[in-house]
Amino acid sequence: MHEHEGDCCDVSCVRTEGLVLVSVKDGVATVTLNRPDKLNALSAEVLGELFLAIADIEADAAVGAVVITGSTACKRPSFAAGADIAEMVEFTGLEMREHSRLGQRTFAMLEAMSKPSIAAVNGFALGGGCELAMACHMRFAADCALLGQPEINLGIIPGFGGSQRLPRLVGQGRAFELLLSGDPVNAAEAHRIGLVNRVYPAAELVAAAQEFATKLAGKAPIARDAIVDVVLRGTDAGPEKAQAIEADLFGLVGGSDDVKEGMKAYLEKRTALWTGR
Repeated sequence: MHEHEGDCCDVSCVRTEGLVLVSVKDGVATVTLNRPDKLNALSAEVLGELFLAIADIEADAAVGAVVITGSTACKRPSFAAGADIAEMVEFTGLEMREHSRLGQRTFAMLEAMSKPSIAAVNGFALGGGCELAMACHMRFAADCALLGQPEINLGIIPGFGGSQRLPRLVGQGRAFELLLSGDPVNAAEAHRIGLVNRVYPAAELVAAAQEFATKLAGKAPIARDAIVDVVLRGTDAGPEKAQAIEADLFGLVGGSDDVKEGMKAYLEKRTALWTGR
């Protein structure tokens, strides 16, 4: 459901009802998983709503950055406790594959967004919840957070991209340790191994993520989007191809009005006025 009210009357991506809520302030879309009775578990319905919300946010020029977090109404602090096991228990192998593809499509869309995203991990982020956090460009965690891929303890494997993103974030050896043991790590350890960027007291987490996202939303939009693009495209390319992508984007951005404005503002010792052109 889309609602347009208050300061967000021109924002198409706002959602005030459903399993995925979206609010917008100061150019930042805050996406909240809203299934507190199930610790924000990622059912097929949640994934479907999240896919639509991400698509709406990507298309909304008023949004420059995104924060994703979990409802605070859970009986235990939860970002997303995982996939919905009660839903999956009766799935056939073919249905498991289709469910995996749904999660992969949703998280791939999130990862490929031009707008930088921050997972505000406010509690449990296990299985699919950890995979959701890893699909964001950055991860800020509450000091009470637990992150991990415990699928092996259920006799399955990660299905929403976790087996691929985790080694890229923490290295193959640590990824094997986490995937094969199924053991979670706390926020401090997640920060130490590079799984999360920053750790905050739980009460400060979402505000800190929103504050940082507001800072990002205020940056030169063409350059900001190009940085996200070149990092994502270059990660799996060889050094020569990756640098060719960088040079192409450097030239594309260099022809924009914002580059002239940014350089003039620097020389004139004033704040640049970005137009996105």
